[in-house]
Amino acid sequence: MQCEKCDAQISPELVSCPNCGAPVPQNVEGFENTMEFQKELREIIVQHGPRAVIRKNRFEGLLNDYIPDYNKERKLLINMYRLGVLKLLLKETNREISIMRAKSYMLGELFLSENATEFVLACFTYMIGWPYQSPLKELPEGSAPAADPEEENAKKSGQPRVDDMVFTPRAAFRYRLSGNIAIPEGYTKLDAFCFDKFSSLRTIELPSTLLAIGEYAFSGCKRLRGLDLPESLKIIKQGAFSQCAKLVVVKIPQGVLEIEDSTFSFCTSLEVIEIPDSVSSIGAEAFSGCDKLRKLFLPESVKFIDINAFSYCPQLTIHCIENSYVHKYCLVNGLSVKLVKSSAEV
Repeated sequence: MQCEKCDAQISPELVSCPNCGAPVPQNVEGFENTMEFQKELREIIVQHGPRAVIRKNRFEGLLNDYIPDYNKERKLLINMYRLGVLKLLLKETNREISIMRAKSYMLGELFLSENATEFVLACFTYMIGWPYQSPLKELPEGSAPAADPEEENAKKSGQPRVDDMVFTPRAAFRYRLSGNIAIPEGYTKLDAFCFDKFSSLRTIELPSTLLAIGEYAFSGCKRLRGLDLPESLKIIKQGAFSQCAKLVVVKIPQGVLEIEDSTFSFCTSLEVIEIPDSVSSIGAEAFSGCDKLRKLFLPESVKFIDINAFSYCPQLTIHCIENSYVHKYCLVNGLSVKLVKSSAEV
C-alpha cells in the first residue's frame, strides 16, 4: 500500500504512515467500500478546504457529487453529520476522548450498529486526517495483525483476557434510568463511557470476573455512592470515576498498577481511598478537586506522581514512609505530609 500524502510504501496493518503520519485507509467489516469513501472524503478537504465541512448544505452537496454511488452508505454519513457526530469529534482537543464520545453517542443514543458506527468513525477520522484503527478493520488477504505477547500468553495459560467479554455502552443504555445495577458474571471489561452521566445510578454490583474499567466509564454519575471493586480488577482507565460527586469510599484492589489521569477528579465527597502496594504511578489531576479528602497513605511502590495529581485538595495530608519517593514529592511540592511506618498507622 502507498501513502496518499507522501507516496511512501506502508503496511496495511499500520494506523498511520511512519514517514509523514498520515492515516492509513481501511475497510470496515461489512463495508467493503470504506476505503473508497475515505479517499473521496479526503479529496473534498484537499480540493475545497477544511471549511467545506462547516456549511451543512455545502458539505452534503459535495458528498453527493464526490460519492454518487453507494446510496445507503452516503445517506448514513449524511444522517450522522446532521445528528452532530462530526461536530462532536471536533469538539474535544484530545482525539482519543473525542472518538470515544462519538462512538458512545452513536451506539448508546442513536442505536447504530457497531459495524455502522465503525464505518462512520473510519470515514470521518480519515477525512480530518486523524489516525484511527477500527476493531472491525478488515486486513488484506495474507496479512495479519502482529500478535500481542500478553494476549498470546493469556491464551496459552487459559486465563481470561481483558477483551474476552466487553460490556458496551449499548448494553448499558437499558439501565439509564436505574438506580441500582448488577452487571452479570462473565464480563471482563466495562467499555469506555459505559455509564457516562447516568444521573440515576446510585449503586452498582460489578462481576468477580472484571479485569478492566474503561475511560470515563462512570464519569458524571453524580449520585453514585456504593462501589465495591472486585479483586480481579487490574486496569482502571483515565477519568473512570471523575465527577462522581457522592462517592465517599473506594478501595483499589491489589494488582492495579496505575491511577491514571483524572480517575477521581472532582469526586467532591470522597473521604477514604485505599491504594495498594501494586500501584506505581499516579497521573495528572487523578484526585484534583477532592476537597473532602483528608488523609491518604501512599506506599513505597509509588515511583511517579504528576505535579497536579492532588491540586485543589485543601485538607489533604499524605501519609508515607520516610525518604520514599512520595516523601520527597510532598516536600518538593509543598504538600502536607505525615511520616508513618505502615498503612496501619493512618
